Amino acid sequence: MPSFADLPTAELQGLARYLARMNNDTILPPPAAPTSRRAVWPDPQPGDWLTYNGNLSGNRYSPLDQIRVSNVSSLHLKWVFPVPYFGLETTPLAADGVLYVTGPNQVVALDAPTGEPVWRYSRPATPGLVGDAHLGTNRGVAILRDKVFYVTDNAHLIALDRGTGALVWETPLAPAMPPGEHRTYGGTVAPLVVGDLVVAGVAGGDHGMRGFVAAFHADTGALAWRRWTIPRRGEPGIETWTGKEPLLGGGATWLTGSYDPASGTLYWATGNPWPDGDDRDRPGDNLYTNCVLALDARTGELKWHFQFTPYDLKDRDATEPNVLINAVWQGQPRKLLLHADRNGFFYVLDRAAEGRVLLARPFLRRVDWAREIAPDGRPVVADPRGCPSDAANWDATAYSPLTRLYYFIALEECTGKPTGYPDQTGQRFLRAVDIETGEIAWEVPQPGPARAKTWSGVLATAGGLLFYGSPNGGFSAVDQRDGKTLWQFPTNVRMKAGPMTFLNQGRQYVAVAAGPNIICFGLN
Repeated sequence: MPSFADLPTAELQGLARYLARMNNDTILPPPAAPTSRRAVWPDPQPGDWLTYNGNLSGNRYSPLDQIRVSNVSSLHLKWVFPVPYFGLETTPLAADGVLYVTGPNQVVALDAPTGEPVWRYSRPATPGLVGDAHLGTNRGVAILRDKVFYVTDNAHLIALDRGTGALVWETPLAPAMPPGEHRTYGGTVAPLVVGDLVVAGVAGGDHGMRGFVAAFHADTGALAWRRWTIPRRGEPGIETWTGKEPLLGGGATWLTGSYDPASGTLYWATGNPWPDGDDRDRPGDNLYTNCVLALDARTGELKWHFQFTPYDLKDRDATEPNVLINAVWQGQPRKLLLHADRNGFFYVLDRAAEGRVLLARPFLRRVDWAREIAPDGRPVVADPRGCPSDAANWDATAYSPLTRLYYFIALEECTGKPTGYPDQTGQRFLRAVDIETGEIAWEVPQPGPARAKTWSGVLATAGGLLFYGSPNGGFSAVDQRDGKTLWQFPTNVRMKAGPMTFLNQGRQYVAVAAGPNIICFGLN
């Protein structure tokens, strides 16, 4: 009589998923999965790129300086690896001579010097999804010891063997929920490893869902904690929803968070309330949408929150990077959180003082939805549906201690209103902002279609460089001090991903996803 071990792999996985759904428990892989190519993985090395943003602080600043202002003109293409998807948003991770990249429901391990595939994991697309998850969007993986962690399109967290790509465990991010309290959750986020926990969030807030952040034990996939972003009746924050109970209130959590090991605090961004532009059933501030949540990383307990846009009527989600730095600010050493929000204001928060606002200043020429941000952090609202339309978005940002400037892509746009400004029909700029004053130190106007989804993000390095992708498909390096272009490479495809840099065998490389390709550059 045949045993379970005799069943085909696909049937075993299907049986495991069925049993897991029945028990709302971790999905186990087939027995006798291939073993890793090594028993012990080396400790992280200088020059590895180990998280979505390169480090736990969320700051895409690399200490590598082999590629610098004086030699970046010699940078040239080393290899190209195609992934069959029209607009990759993945940021590769680099460790132990291997890059880990993602596409729609797929993870590929590549040999770092050559771009040759080491292994590939894939599964079919899940039917019935909505939004970016339906499109196949994915922003990357996390790694810890012998495992690679990935969020599937239907919001399952999976662990793969780092040496072979074999499935180790799988668990749904969301618990079982009754009808009326759940719509399809999607998965697009790159997870974040914090200690021995893997933290991830969910997509789908623009279509109605109840957002959350959840942490799982890396070894087993068992749930450690879950923090909901939308309160139920009787829970803190429900008083800010004065209409119906917000069973589908939004508050998606699809952008990778930041972590401060010194305080054990996890910082996670939340998205807009739902319905986006209709407040008839949700008058009030709508906590905890459009927030940064400061969470105890061990328990998920809320330490404090800051809401950038209360009572949002224009999809001004706060899923923009929250960059943690320790710096002298206006003469005092402080623990800061830097954030350029979709509402058009650049914020400097004191994260050691429960998110107290130190600075909030517009970074666009036209911001008229609010007159200012008051000392208590609340906007003084003039017109909730006023400008801007986007301002900033989810793409990577960076702060350089060499210049004390914060770098990001900004969009000058005000749709549906008289503009009075020549660039308000849509113009992107690479901008450098002084964190002491909020003033724009320099900017580089960007060519190409502003409305195309080309939020490519930036990378700063100790070599004095800033790498970024243009809307027209140009990958460039500029001088951090003044924005002078020093090197360009025409990718000729839409760029929707942030660049990264890594060290392999003593040589520094720069890699980025461009359209359907992973491309890697190095010096001669």
